[in-house]
Amino acid sequence: MAALLLAGLFLLRPELSPGHKGLAADALAFFSVMLLAAAAFCTVSHADVVAARLGQPFGTLLLTLSVTVIEVSVIASMMLNKDNNPTLARESVLSVLMIVNTGIVGLCLLLGSLKHREQTIQQQGVSGYLSVMIALGVMLLILPSETREGASGAFSTVQLLYMSFIALSLYAAFLYMQTVRHREHFGSQPEGHAEAPPATAPFLVALAMLLVSLVAVVALSRHVASAFEDFLGQFALEDPDAVTGALVALLLLLPEGISAVRAAARNHLQHSLNIALGSALATIALTIPAMAVISVLIGRPMVLGLDNEDRTLLLLTFVLSILSFGTGKTNALNGAVHLIVFCVYVLLLFLP
Repeated sequence: MAALLLAGLFLLRPELSPGHKGLAADALAFFSVMLLAAAAFCTVSHADVVAARLGQPFGTLLLTLSVTVIEVSVIASMMLNKDNNPTLARESVLSVLMIVNTGIVGLCLLLGSLKHREQTIQQQGVSGYLSVMIALGVMLLILPSETREGASGAFSTVQLLYMSFIALSLYAAFLYMQTVRHREHFGSQPEGHAEAPPATAPFLVALAMLLVSLVAVVALSRHVASAFEDFLGQFALEDPDAVTGALVALLLLLPEGISAVRAAARNHLQHSLNIALGSALATIALTIPAMAVISVLIGRPMVLGLDNEDRTLLLLTFVLSILSFGTGKTNALNGAVHLIVFCVYVLLLFLP
């Protein structure tokens, strides 16, 4: 509610919104970022309650879709704010893929294995996540630089819309396999560990508050976007869009990351991977098509093709993920290698 009230204040008093000068505007800008983070945590918390009632894999799916809605609203607001940011969507999606597949997954594998030694996963389910993610990653983030139209790393309008349709179709096929055809491949709870679903009243309250939290995030996203850009504008960053994308991704992935690490520590590694990999897959499959439509409607170009440095890191991450989950068992070494790659990614954000 506080987030909604603050968004209303910015609407009524534009001079107090981020992007304007003055102590009050600066204080409210900082407060808006904190409220956005709190609203994101609330969204995930309420989504967890609703997910417990819906059961798996529908619960995890709801959680990832909720965060994707938040991410799209923030990225769209930043694209529409002030100057054109043609690479912002690309950098945000890349940041999610790298943070999830190296940072969050690395922590889950390392902490889970230190506590429980080797952990087992549903290999068919994880392979499903990776196959779709790798296909979309190559088609949407690497292929744009290799086409005749892609000298600048951007698809033509027809190519962009067609590839967006392909991404949505592939994700729909994956969801059918996850929720209908092969639900057993994504089972997350060890037998005998299932928790009782919440009663009807808490479920309905959580559902209502989930909607309120999402509305609050969308309402604040434009103001937070302005605050981010003003803050980073004070530094002489070589690639400000990359840092901005990483900060947005980190802010929005924090609640899911905590949930995933907690699940791994409880020896529910498959549930942990469902959260983490599901979030990364939903981001690339839904965020880019959504931003593509917005880009076409507002007439602003969207550059998706990665440079050589980011392309190398992304392909390394994909190969590493295939090797880590290829046996159906994980250990601490797998987690340590993922985290090392994450540290290299962070270094290259600031020193490309």
